[in-house]
Amino acid sequence: MDKHNILITGGAGFIGSHLADRLVADGHGVVLVDDLSTGSLDNIADLLKHPSVEFIRESVRNEMTMTSLVDRCDMIYHLAAAVGVQLIVDRPVHTIETNIHGSEVMLNLANKFRRKILVASTSEVYGKNTKVPFVEDDDVTLGPTHFTRWSYACSKMVDEFLALAYHDQYRLPTVICRFFNTVGPRQTGQYGMVVPRFVRRALRGEPIEIYGTGKQSRCFCNVSDVVGAIVKLMACDAAEGKVVNVGTDESVTIEELANKIIDMTGSKSDTRRLSYEEAYGRPFDDMLTRVPSLEKVNRLIGYKPTVTLEETLRQVIDFERARM
Repeated sequence: MDKHNILITGGAGFIGSHLADRLVADGHGVVLVDDLSTGSLDNIADLLKHPSVEFIRESVRNEMTMTSLVDRCDMIYHLAAAVGVQLIVDRPVHTIETNIHGSEVMLNLANKFRRKILVASTSEVYGKNTKVPFVEDDDVTLGPTHFTRWSYACSKMVDEFLALAYHDQYRLPTVICRFFNTVGPRQTGQYGMVVPRFVRRALRGEPIEIYGTGKQSRCFCNVSDVVGAIVKLMACDAAEGKVVNVGTDESVTIEELANKIIDMTGSKSDTRRLSYEEAYGRPFDDMLTRVPSLEKVNRLIGYKPTVTLEETLRQVIDFERARM
C-alpha cells in the first residue's frame, strides 16, 4: 500500500479524529488542521504523540497557511464545518462563513495543486423531503430563510455545487459525502448532538429533554463505519464527481432512543417534552424522518454498515461514563 501525507481539515473534531486514527494505523502521515471552535485537543491527545502526526491550530479560511499545507499533502479530507443544530441557531453568521468560505478556499487550493479532495456534506440538504429513503439525486425542499436552521443545509448545498463545479470545469477529483447522524465516542453534546446529550443526562439521572413530539426518526451510524466508507470512497475512482450518502438505514424515533438509553444506563431519569421554541428560544422547523438510500455507496465500494445502534450506544455510554 502506498503511504501518503494526508491533510484533514476539522482534524480535532469528532469524525476527523477517528479518521486520523484510522489513517495513522494504515501507515500514513497526517496533518490535522482545526481552529478548535468545535473540535478538541482531547480528541487527538494520543495521536499527537505519534511522529507521523502534525497539528496546526488554524481556520481553513486562512488561505496563506492552507496554501503551504495543501502544497505538502497528497490528498485532502475536508471535514471542517460549523456543526450541530444549537450552534447553527446561535451563530448563523459563523455557520455560513465557515462552511461556504472554508470550502471555497480548500477547493481552490486543491485545484491549484491538483489534489484529490473529499468534501463532507450532510443529510440536512434533503430538507423537508418526505420521499423515503433519500436518494442522492432527489429534489430538495428547504424551509423559509427566516428559520436559521436551513442556513446550514443551504451552506452545505453551496459546498456541493462548488465541488461539483470544480470537477466539471477543471476535472478536479472530488468526492462528496452526505453524512446521516454519525455517532460514537468523542462526540460533544454541547451543540445539540442528541446521543451524547441524552447519555450524559441519563448517567447523571437528570430528565432527558426531548424536543418536539419525539416521533421524529433518525438513522444513527457508528463513526467507525463512516470512516471505513470515506477511506474507501477516497480510493475509488468511480466515486469522483459523485454525491454519495454515507450512513445506516436502521431507523429509531427520538422517543425510542431516549428510552433505550435510560434502559441501557440503568438510569432513574425520566423524559420531558420541550417545544422547539422552548429549546431554541425561537420557532424551529424540523423534518419528521431521515433515511438514506445506501444503494449508490454499496455499488461503489460494497458498503454495508456493520455496527448496530445498541453497540454504538454501548460505546458512547462507556466513553461518557469513563469521562465522568
